[in-house]
Amino acid sequence: MPLPSEDAPVWLYDGVCVLCSGSVHYTLRHERDHAIRFVAIQSREGRALAQAHGIDPDDPESFLFIEDGQALEKSDGVLALLRHLGGPARLLLVGGVLPRAIRDWLYDRVARNRYRLFGQKTACEMPDPVQRHRFSLPDGT
Repeated sequence: MPLPSEDAPVWLYDGVCVLCSGSVHYTLRHERDHAIRFVAIQSREGRALAQAHGIDPDDPESFLFIEDGQALEKSDGVLALLRHLGGPARLLLVGGVLPRAIRDWLYDRVARNRYRLFGQKTACEMPDPVQRHRFSLPDGT
């Protein structure tokens, strides 16, 4: 599998969120171009990225998907991520026909309740050694 390039898309995600971690696993299985770099918000790099884009790294209510120099939040970020995927989740791209206000309202409902609905881990999961080069983790690697 090729190494992600420096201009690869970056996904800033909550590494202790079960929904977010599950989504990372799904992406690794269904990503079409194997280019996304994953950055846990709990990592040094993740905290810096979050703060640079106005997200509280200690209480994140959105993830970021950074592509082509543009940081996309909430539903725009989800749609950008989905464009890199195959598999059944790609069907969610149909949500792009909804106005952003409605998409973001739905996103906010899930984001604010993600720990209650899906659970929370006590620490970030370590990626498979084969995929580790694509991650920025809390230990600074």
